[in-house]
Amino acid sequence: MVAKPQRGRRAPQVDKEPVEGLRTVRGLAPAEGPLALDRLIHDRLRLCILSALAVNESLSFGDLKKLMQTTDGNLSVHARKLEEASYVTCTKSFEGRVPKTEYSITAAGRRALERYLDHMEALIRATRER
Repeated sequence: MVAKPQRGRRAPQVDKEPVEGLRTVRGLAPAEGPLALDRLIHDRLRLCILSALAVNESLSFGDLKKLMQTTDGNLSVHARKLEEASYVTCTKSFEGRVPKTEYSITAAGRRALERYLDHMEALIRATRER
Protein backbone atom coordinates (compact mmCIF):
# COMPACT_ATOMS: atom_id res chain seq x y z
CA MET A 1 0.00 0.00 0.00
CA VAL A 2 1.40 3.37 -1.04
CA ALA A 3 0.62 6.39 1.12
CA LYS A 4 -0.79 9.41 -0.67
CA PRO A 5 1.17 12.61 -0.26
CA GLN A 6 -0.74 14.95 2.02
CA ARG A 7 -1.60 18.38 0.87
CA GLY A 8 -0.30 21.17 3.04
CA ARG A 9 -2.21 24.28 3.90
CA ARG A 10 -1.55 27.23 1.67
CA ALA A 11 0.35 30.04 3.25
CA PRO A 12 -1.69 33.19 3.77
CA GLN A 13 -1.25 35.90 1.18
CA VAL A 14 0.14 39.05 2.73
CA ASP A 15 0.88 42.22 0.79
CA LYS A 16 4.00 43.95 2.02
CA GLU A 17 2.84 47.40 0.93
CA PRO A 18 1.72 49.51 3.87
CA VAL A 19 -1.93 50.53 4.19
CA GLU A 20 -2.29 53.10 6.95
CA GLY A 21 0.88 51.70 8.49
CA LEU A 22 -0.35 48.10 8.25
CA ARG A 23 0.09 45.32 5.74
CA THR A 24 -3.13 44.31 4.02
CA VAL A 25 -4.06 40.75 4.93
CA ARG A 26 -6.05 38.60 2.51
CA GLY A 27 -7.31 35.25 3.70
CA LEU A 28 -5.71 34.24 6.96
CA ALA A 29 -3.62 36.46 9.17
CA PRO A 30 0.03 35.46 9.46
CA ALA A 31 0.85 33.00 12.24
CA GLU A 32 3.39 35.37 13.80
CA GLY A 33 4.19 39.06 13.86
CA PRO A 34 2.27 42.25 14.57
CA LEU A 35 -0.66 41.29 12.35
CA ALA A 36 -1.16 37.84 13.84
CA LEU A 37 -4.52 37.27 15.45
CA ASP A 38 -4.44 35.93 18.99
CA ARG A 39 -5.57 32.39 18.15
CA LEU A 40 -6.60 31.82 21.73
CA ILE A 41 -9.11 34.68 21.60
CA HIS A 42 -10.12 34.09 17.98
CA ASP A 43 -12.25 31.09 19.00
CA ARG A 44 -15.91 32.13 19.11
CA LEU A 45 -16.67 30.89 22.61
CA ARG A 46 -13.46 32.25 24.15
CA LEU A 47 -14.06 35.63 22.50
CA CYS A 48 -17.59 35.64 23.96
CA ILE A 49 -16.29 34.74 27.43
CA LEU A 50 -13.69 37.53 27.40
CA SER A 51 -16.19 40.04 26.00
CA ALA A 52 -18.75 39.20 28.67
CA LEU A 53 -16.15 39.46 31.42
CA ALA A 54 -14.86 42.77 30.02
CA VAL A 55 -18.23 44.40 30.65
CA ASN A 56 -19.00 42.65 33.96
CA GLU A 57 -16.90 42.70 37.12
CA SER A 58 -17.28 38.91 37.37
CA LEU A 59 -19.65 36.20 36.21
CA SER A 60 -20.49 32.83 37.67
CA PHE A 61 -20.10 29.63 35.72
CA GLY A 62 -23.90 29.38 35.51
CA ASP A 63 -24.24 32.94 34.21
CA LEU A 64 -21.59 32.34 31.54
CA LYS A 65 -23.25 29.06 30.58
CA LYS A 66 -26.61 30.82 30.10
CA LEU A 67 -25.05 33.70 28.17
CA MET A 68 -23.04 31.42 25.88
CA GLN A 69 -25.83 28.84 25.54
CA THR A 70 -23.34 26.01 25.80
CA THR A 71 -22.71 22.85 27.81
CA ASP A 72 -20.83 22.56 31.10
CA GLY A 73 -18.00 20.63 29.46
CA ASN A 74 -17.58 23.01 26.54
CA LEU A 75 -17.54 26.08 28.79
CA SER A 76 -15.13 24.56 31.29
CA VAL A 77 -12.63 23.56 28.57
CA HIS A 78 -12.61 27.04 27.01
CA ALA A 79 -12.55 28.84 30.37
CA ARG A 80 -9.62 26.67 31.46
CA LYS A 81 -7.65 27.63 28.34
CA LEU A 82 -8.22 31.31 29.11
CA GLU A 83 -7.21 30.71 32.72
CA GLU A 84 -4.01 28.89 31.68
CA ALA A 85 -3.12 31.92 29.52
CA SER A 86 -3.74 34.19 32.55
CA TYR A 87 -6.52 36.00 30.65
CA VAL A 88 -9.12 35.15 33.32
CA THR A 89 -9.07 34.18 36.97
CA CYS A 90 -11.28 31.52 38.47
CA THR A 91 -12.36 31.71 42.10
CA LYS A 92 -14.08 28.71 43.67
CA SER A 93 -16.06 29.01 46.86
CA PHE A 94 -19.15 27.64 48.57
CA GLU A 95 -22.47 29.30 49.35
CA GLY A 96 -23.64 27.03 52.10
CA ARG A 97 -23.05 23.59 50.62
CA VAL A 98 -23.35 24.72 46.99
CA PRO A 99 -20.10 25.23 45.07
CA LYS A 100 -19.74 28.55 43.27
CA THR A 101 -17.25 29.31 40.51
CA GLU A 102 -16.66 32.95 39.57
CA TYR A 103 -14.65 34.21 36.61
CA SER A 104 -13.03 37.64 36.15
CA ILE A 105 -10.93 39.09 33.36
CA THR A 106 -7.32 39.91 34.28
CA ALA A 107 -5.33 42.96 33.21
CA ALA A 108 -3.45 40.72 30.74
CA GLY A 109 -6.75 39.42 29.40
CA ARG A 110 -8.08 42.94 28.96
CA ARG A 111 -4.92 44.00 27.09
CA ALA A 112 -5.09 40.90 24.86
CA LEU A 113 -8.76 41.58 24.08
CA GLU A 114 -7.98 45.23 23.26
CA ARG A 115 -5.15 44.16 20.90
CA TYR A 116 -7.47 41.63 19.26
CA LEU A 117 -10.23 44.22 18.79
CA ASP A 118 -7.76 46.79 17.42
CA HIS A 119 -6.51 44.20 14.96
CA MET A 120 -10.03 43.33 13.82
CA GLU A 121 -10.93 47.03 13.45
CA ALA A 122 -7.83 47.56 11.29
CA LEU A 123 -8.81 44.59 9.11
CA ILE A 124 -12.36 45.91 8.74
CA ARG A 125 -11.11 49.41 7.83
CA ALA A 126 -8.64 48.03 5.27
CA THR A 127 -11.30 45.80 3.75
CA ARG A 128 -13.93 48.55 3.49
CA GLU A 129 -11.49 51.01 1.93
CA ARG A 130 -10.95 48.76 -1.08
